[in-house]
Amino acid sequence: MRRMRALMAFVRTRWVSRRRSRAAFLRWQERAFARWLRRDVPGVPFYAGRADLPVLGKAELMAAFAAFNRAGITAEQGWAAFAGSRQIDGLTVGASTGTSGNRGLFVISEAERFQWLGVMLAKALPDVWRRRHRVAVILPLHTALYDSAGQSRMLRLSFYDLNRDWSSWLEDLRLEQPTVIVAPPKVLVWLAGQARLRPERVFSAAETLDPPDRAAIEAGFGVPLGQIYMATEGLLGVSCAQGVLHLAEDVVRFEFEPVGDLVSPIVSSFTRRTQILARYRMNDLLRLSERPCACGSPLQAVDEVVGRADDVFRFGAVWITPDVLRNAVLDADRGITDFRLEQRGASIVVLTLADETGMAAALAALRALFAARGLEVAVVGEMAPLQSDARKLRRVRVALDGG
Repeated sequence: MRRMRALMAFVRTRWVSRRRSRAAFLRWQERAFARWLRRDVPGVPFYAGRADLPVLGKAELMAAFAAFNRAGITAEQGWAAFAGSRQIDGLTVGASTGTSGNRGLFVISEAERFQWLGVMLAKALPDVWRRRHRVAVILPLHTALYDSAGQSRMLRLSFYDLNRDWSSWLEDLRLEQPTVIVAPPKVLVWLAGQARLRPERVFSAAETLDPPDRAAIEAGFGVPLGQIYMATEGLLGVSCAQGVLHLAEDVVRFEFEPVGDLVSPIVSSFTRRTQILARYRMNDLLRLSERPCACGSPLQAVDEVVGRADDVFRFGAVWITPDVLRNAVLDADRGITDFRLEQRGASIVVLTLADETGMAAALAALRALFAARGLEVAVVGEMAPLQSDARKLRRVRVALDGG
């Protein structure tokens, strides 16, 4: 039954994303979404008897967690289970990595776990029915979703924990010789220098992918880099064979709030019924593509996942998004491949580099950027080691409260 659920989800995903017009796909999505609203959404207390779907965030969800899942599991029960077996009455409890310290919980059924597996395989490894891949997942948090993949005969999945010293599992990774590697960009950059790894496919996940990292990863492995866009809210997007990231609109309905020339998504996971996520506001910033993808998919293409909405630098009424700030630093000097940029006060910005390379040019570029917007901002340069650890890498971040 588990394999059948995964297979059915695999076939459905391939069928839905086959070559068809965008208009025809949106008609299909609207029917599926309406059926979910009618059949599944009223099954949790928060939406029972409601005619509206208010936009919600993580704070509202976590404050009334039991009202959003069919089993009535409270946040306290969820955290207790997550610290132990991660199971409550046959349901799996998972959590986000908590980049900002504000972690989120999710609850899924076994059926949903294997449906997720089928969707993921259909998007990331569509040839899995012809051959058995060796997949290495390198992340800071293990979840039951990866166990689902490990129970499949379609692939062999190994998990490597970023909370451990990276060198402690490198030799095991080399011995395994995975055909597919899924890891954050900072890890892939590090691994790209390990000449004994020869994956056929590489996917960036869990962190914002910056252009210098993409270039280093593709040069090191000699294969195009794909992306898997996933969060507590579920699978949100996967790159196609052309290397273009497509939103998973066949399982999630997206609405978009404008943030300058970017958008921040509001998502409704219309294939999940154990825990309802309807019109849930995410914290991400996306640059949507205005062009159809050459692969022919009707799913919305994304040019870039830029970063987090709360890492937009705000100076009164003037907002500057992370991509603009990042590009100002990187374009100032090609010798800069890594940096940290923080807003530490209402008019204080600190740039950290590992050495003096490009410091003067980057500081000048940032000062020119702020001046062009009529801002008086103190831009300070610091030199310090740029360490990587299990936490998500955020090169551009707001740290007004030390967060």
